[in-house]
Amino acid sequence: MKKAKIIFWTATIIIALWEAVMPMSTWVFAPEYMTIGTKALGYPDYFAYALAIAKVLGVIAIVYPKTPEKLKEWAYSGLSFTLIFAFISHACVDKNIGYMMMPLAFLGILALSYYYKNKIQTIN
Repeated sequence: MKKAKIIFWTATIIIALWEAVMPMSTWVFAPEYMTIGTKALGYPDYFAYALAIAKVLGVIAIVYPKTPEKLKEWAYSGLSFTLIFAFISHACVDKNIGYMMMPLAFLGILALSYYYKNKIQTIN
């Protein structure tokens, strides 16, 4: 049980830092860089802001213990979709293998968080 919680919280904190803290800190402390990644892929500027807000809300839903289970499921799904589509965007536009693999690595970490969330729930 303790091992499962440690793995869950480690994976979840990594996702929280990558998907919420990093975009929000960029928005607050270096807003001139907020749209660089999405603009390079051909998305409009407003997409970066909408994506950042959606990611933060998803991370809050995952991290907050009293979030209803159905909402947590949707949050995991939404974050999964953003990572899958980031991979697809990089594969289609810039074809940079490093940029393509990074979202897949974080998708794996997100899957680990999801797996251990469910494992902890079945134990309790």
